[in-house]
This record gives sequence, C-alpha cells and structure tokens, in this order.
Amino acid sequence: MNYIGTIIEESLEDKSILENVKILSTKVEDVTEKHQTPWLEKWTLDKVEVEESKVDEVSQKISESIDESHDHPWYADYKNKDWHYIIFPHKIFKIARADASGYAAAKRYGISLGIPEYQVDFSPDIK
Repeated sequence: MNYIGTIIEESLEDKSILENVKILSTKVEDVTEKHQTPWLEKWTLDKVEVEESKVDEVSQKISESIDESHDHPWYADYKNKDWHYIIFPHKIFKIARADASGYAAAKRYGISLGIPEYQVDFSPDIK
C-alpha cells in the first residue's frame, strides 16, 4: 500500500527528490509569523504519493536533503493505514499507526530540534 503525505518544497536543498514521488496536488500558502520561518514569504506544499517499494529509499534521500541552514528545522511525513514515516534531518521514524509511544517519541524529537509544538501534531489516530 502506497503512502500519502506532504512535502514542503522549500524544506529541501535538492528538489530533484520530488522526481521520486507522485505529486497529487500543490498548494502555495503565505507564511505567517506563527510558522516561525521569517526567511520565507510562501510555502509550496506538495501532497505526494510514495510507492511502497520505494518508501525507504525516498525517506533516506529526503532525510539527507532537508535544509538545515536555519534555526527552524523541517520535517516531512507520509503514511498509509499501517505505517507513518516522519522524516527529520538525518533521522527517520517509522511508526506503526497505533503506536502512541512512537508518536510521542517523534513529537519530542521534533520539539527538541526547535520545531514549534503545534507543527508536530502527530498522533496514532487513523484518518
């Protein structure tokens, strides 16, 4: 089963990684003070589909390409009904969708990197 999620184009140093996923839709959103990314005026959010057979390889490439040049780090994530990949710079969480402790660990890690708490709203709720 393939994975669906969101990648913010501006979070990637190497946007060619997007050639490894299927972009389902793209939305450009104004950045506000709440986003805590004052170096950007807009975000480009790509809703993506990642093939199950490529998910580990694509996750690794994203993890290695996330822009770390600012105080506010980024992450990307995608999920299917069984698994949720949460990808930070140089660290990937593969969490069973019902694993509340796994989600708590990913959330703590994201906050420890300086990501605002409201942005790491991961949960085991299956939607």
